[in-house]
Amino acid sequence: MKRRSTKMGDSSIRYQKLHAEDEGFVDLQFQRPPPTIPYKAILLAVILCLLGTLLITISALLMTGHINAKYGDRMWPLLILGSILFIPGAYHVRIAVYAYKGYVGYSYDDIPEFD
Repeated sequence: MKRRSTKMGDSSIRYQKLHAEDEGFVDLQFQRPPPTIPYKAILLAVILCLLGTLLITISALLMTGHINAKYGDRMWPLLILGSILFIPGAYHVRIAVYAYKGYVGYSYDDIPEFD
């Protein structure tokens, strides 16, 4: 196997000179526009969080006996349904609050919009 020595002038790669113009590109093209706040999605997240909190609280009151024991069979469905509502609601409310406060890594773009 022979090696070919490469000299400066023997390159087979062709280069093109760059244009002096910027071809119409402006720095503003690459800046992100200010995010739109998804009010409907944030309102839905707050409602889910509050409803989930209410159902988990009622379930806890059933579990501790503060609510009459004849309704004890409703404890587990309320706890499960409350958890299903609370977890995504609290998650999206937390993202909205952190985006509002301007924490790094949080943006309103992380909240799904409903149009």
